[in-house]
Amino acid sequence: MKSSIINLSVFFLIFSGLALSIEASGQTGVGVKAPKGAVVYFDGTSEMLHKYWEYWEGPRFSAAMPIKWEIVADPSGTGSAVSSDDPAGAGGKYGAADIVTKQKFRDFRLHVEFLVSAKGGNSGVYLQNRYEMQILDGDSTAHGMAAVINEEASPYSAYNGTGKWNAYDIVFRAARFKEGKRIENPIVTMYFNGKKVHTNKSISQVWGGPNSGIDGGNDGGKGITDTQGGIKLQAEGHKVLFRNIWVKELTLKKADTDVKF
Repeated sequence: MKSSIINLSVFFLIFSGLALSIEASGQTGVGVKAPKGAVVYFDGTSEMLHKYWEYWEGPRFSAAMPIKWEIVADPSGTGSAVSSDDPAGAGGKYGAADIVTKQKFRDFRLHVEFLVSAKGGNSGVYLQNRYEMQILDGDSTAHGMAAVINEEASPYSAYNGTGKWNAYDIVFRAARFKEGKRIENPIVTMYFNGKKVHTNKSISQVWGGPNSGIDGGNDGGKGITDTQGGIKLQAEGHKVLFRNIWVKELTLKKADTDVKF
């Protein structure tokens, strides 16, 4: 009898663990809906684009309101999406027509879905308008697809490829400061198409120079400040589509972004 009870207990633990694993995996990836407490910032419609987003007016800014990113039919056959192919960003001129949420954030969970239309398609998702999570088809280096740019190499094997939707699920904790000095780096955990690919990755600086975002031109990107920023999407003259973008603000007291969903 004792042996049967032990076996049942082991089975229950295994089953419970499997159930939790399935539940967690169901909360990341393409098509995941915004959970309670999250705000949807883009649902594919023009109304939401113009309500929640604006151009980032950095040193290279050369577009003009209203936002020129085009609302297009979703290639999957349902709904719509927005294309990052703004004319002002032609030729890879990042910073000329990037869009950013009007709302600014500190710690948060972000979900964003993207589709690269053609080989070599290039864009990026910026956390706090500083730290780029790269979108670059064909590149598996630290500057490539799903890389914490220039900090950790691309988990390219998780990429669904061109013409298909992909999803980043990101938990971000902002840098911490004391008496004006940075005492903790920003950190990020990211799931790419439901697979955990970066865990508590520390980000050392802003990359890309002054045209990349907040603090990019401050001490070569090393002069991170305690200024909140929005979620930014990059225009580089490529047809990269976006849809289903939502943010849940968090308060992460500990330096840990590897949280359960």
